[in-house]
Amino acid sequence: MDFQVKFDINNKIYLRNPESSEVGKLMVKKAIDLIYELGFEQFTFKKLAKEINSTEATIYRYFENKHRLLLYILNWYWCYMEFLVMFKLENVSNKKEKLKIIVQLLTHEPAESVNQFDYNKKFLNQIVIAESSKVYLVKEVAEINRNEVFKPYKDLCAQIAEVISEYNSSYQYPRSLSTTLIETSHHQQYFSVNLPKLTDVSSPANPGFTSRFIEDLLFKVLD
Repeated sequence: MDFQVKFDINNKIYLRNPESSEVGKLMVKKAIDLIYELGFEQFTFKKLAKEINSTEATIYRYFENKHRLLLYILNWYWCYMEFLVMFKLENVSNKKEKLKIIVQLLTHEPAESVNQFDYNKKFLNQIVIAESSKVYLVKEVAEINRNEVFKPYKDLCAQIAEVISEYNSSYQYPRSLSTTLIETSHHQQYFSVNLPKLTDVSSPANPGFTSRFIEDLLFKVLD
């Protein structure tokens, strides 16, 4: 797919919308590259400022801290995933096939765009796998949640839950299963590469392992 999409990210996350300026857009793009390269713990605004040839003060005009910047990046990704699910399922009538498509989307890197100003989807995907839990496994999660900053993630879960219920209307836990599919797909992808003994993957370079495992789990639960 070769298109560029834009989403309205919750304005409680940022101090100034990065989409409102060229430096803001570059800031997010380079932050994704750096977090992928360094990891979130080693990522700093000082390093980001150097990458965009600006100052830390400029970055602080947009984001209060790096946690908020990560939250912005993840919100964009969840919006994008919800968009992909809707797009891919639009003309699909087979209920089982819909679930299989969702599994593929959750367990494979999104296709890259040729637009040089677009975010790197591979890097985004890897950040979500390795770092996404850091935005909600925090002491202040209830306070953060009051501003509805997790809504894109909740919307994606609700969308998947709807497809689950469509497939098996008698299943009692569609939302719980939905979040389990998402989080388990992240954990298994991460473990299969970094801690393979925590999985049944035959080799770390086996890209289809997670999708096969998730699909097996899903249909054994629903059938």
